[in-house]
Amino acid sequence: MSGSQEGPQGSPAEHSGPSADSWSTADRPTPVYGPPPQFFQPVILPPQDPWPGPDGASSGGSAVRGALILAAVAGVVTIVFGLVLILRSPEEYESPARSALKVQALAPTVGPGGSGPLSQADATAPPPRPAEPAVPPMQPSTPKRLIIPRLGVNAPVESVGTDKHGAIETPSINDSNLVGWYRGGPTAGEAGPAVMLGHKDTTTRSAVFTRLHEIRNGDKIEVVRLDGTTAIFTVGGVEQANKQTFPTDRVYGPRDDAELRLITCGGTYNQTTGHYVDNIIVYALMTGTRPAAGKS
Repeated sequence: MSGSQEGPQGSPAEHSGPSADSWSTADRPTPVYGPPPQFFQPVILPPQDPWPGPDGASSGGSAVRGALILAAVAGVVTIVFGLVLILRSPEEYESPARSALKVQALAPTVGPGGSGPLSQADATAPPPRPAEPAVPPMQPSTPKRLIIPRLGVNAPVESVGTDKHGAIETPSINDSNLVGWYRGGPTAGEAGPAVMLGHKDTTTRSAVFTRLHEIRNGDKIEVVRLDGTTAIFTVGGVEQANKQTFPTDRVYGPRDDAELRLITCGGTYNQTTGHYVDNIIVYALMTGTRPAAGKS
């Protein structure tokens, strides 16, 4: 989610001439050198009535003053209202760079998720792993559906690329139940971290990953693949990371096992940028496989 600056305004100082009776002989300065200065009596004009307006009243001087007063009052009210909003929710109006500065003591490892607030781990912390061991990776196959039993998620998956800024695209906002798989990385089930993204909400309703922050260590995630198999992942941990200090290596770094990353927005919604300031990131490891329903 810019303003313009107005320069200082002012009018030249008004100087009135001396009054007709202020130049008495006693008041005149005595010249030191040369001829005495010339003094002239000011011409005093008789008072004149203001120019009548259309309705016979005086011209719009008083109306202009009233309009200026009203404009000044409106400006003050607007400023006060804005300050009240900012003071009530300062984190919603601060810049992303300022938000990043608030990240202080990072956790040594990614937390298990579930109850309690989520935190961000130190950049050197490895991806969290569940207690269950990994199973061997499979051959690549396009993911078609994502299922998270605990959260009641059963969503189609579409492939997404990167935008003109190099950031991963998000799935279409027109379908709140759609998940995007980053096609520039591994597919779910092959070696390496498969990355999937979903919206937290839309302008009118909650979306597919609105409850992603509730997932926790040990929960299951299933990915139905085009080749007829289902990759079963077990959650190792969840973190809430500031977008300005996103843990790129932990999320996208190469891995020998088949792993999964689920990402959505989280934290405070910044009114200035129109975006949430954090990401919710789920780390999972493939711990099983099976044929998709209806396949032998």
